[in-house]
Amino acid sequence: MSNQNISLTADSAIFRSEGERTELLLVQRKYDPYKGLWALPGGFLKDDETLEDGAKRELEEETGLKVERLEQIRAYGIPDRNPRGRTVSIGFWGELKEKVEVKGNDDAELADWHDVQKLPKLAFDHDLIVEEAFQKYSSKKSN
Repeated sequence: MSNQNISLTADSAIFRSEGERTELLLVQRKYDPYKGLWALPGGFLKDDETLEDGAKRELEEETGLKVERLEQIRAYGIPDRNPRGRTVSIGFWGELKEKVEVKGNDDAELADWHDVQKLPKLAFDHDLIVEEAFQKYSSKKSN
């Protein structure tokens, strides 16, 4: 049996729509890796919390946003997705019905809403998480 050295994180794609425009909540990273790049709010899970609770905690710590419910997408675990070491992230998505102000906090320099049609370059593999989260959000919205 081998010893594993794998970290577990959670990342959340939060959407809001106004008319035809859909926005995604992103944070600008305060520290390396990828300092200055935009990313989904997220981070390392604590040993004693559920996946969803960890995602909610990270979302609130980095943006001030509290959400009632997040839906799990899947695990993202390509071995080199994080330059700090082997990290598996559980992706979540959620939606807001109303406009909510957000503010960068903790290890997020900034937090802001971005048009999903004009997203900046994203850190890690967050473009893949966003793509899959947006598919789930869009299919729910069209039902």
